[in-house]
Amino acid sequence: MSERGPEIRRGLEAILFLADEPLSVTVLAQALEAGRREVEVILRELASGYEERGSGISLVEVAGGWRLMTHPAAVSHVEQFILGSRHARLTKASLETLAIVAYKQPVTRHQVSSIRGVDSDGVLRALAERGLVEEVGRDEGPGRPVLYGTASLFLERLGLRSLSDLPPIVPLLDDAGSRAAS
Repeated sequence: MSERGPEIRRGLEAILFLADEPLSVTVLAQALEAGRREVEVILRELASGYEERGSGISLVEVAGGWRLMTHPAAVSHVEQFILGSRHARLTKASLETLAIVAYKQPVTRHQVSSIRGVDSDGVLRALAERGLVEEVGRDEGPGRPVLYGTASLFLERLGLRSLSDLPPIVPLLDDAGSRAAS
């Protein structure tokens, strides 16, 4: 590590503490006028350090960048503190819709409604307002309907690096089918 290591470490922690989204190594290196490799080494050291000392926060690589997050072991305490009417949980309809968008994206509003069997306009609008889904383009079909996909906040909230980290859907469908049959 360079002689600027402690300064870079301090700067990384301060920036990550203030950031409201994952920050890439490139962005962090530019902000600190440091080398990418050194920044990445320090990020990994910081992440290990938080874990080793049993910290209530974790530094994780998620959604293409690095972010400070609540350690999974402290989640119940944070939920008790934060959860209120302004942080309402997702409804069953929202979770269904979000799962459809995540696994079928890009998908139109009509396709989501067809799969769910009910109109999904309001649910999609609510998920977009929460920053979990977003417009990702337009379909080439008649009327050029909006195509929806998951937003990076979706990956952050689920702690995923990319959509490829989603569990395979086939085993989930098999479980649902066996429960329905019993």
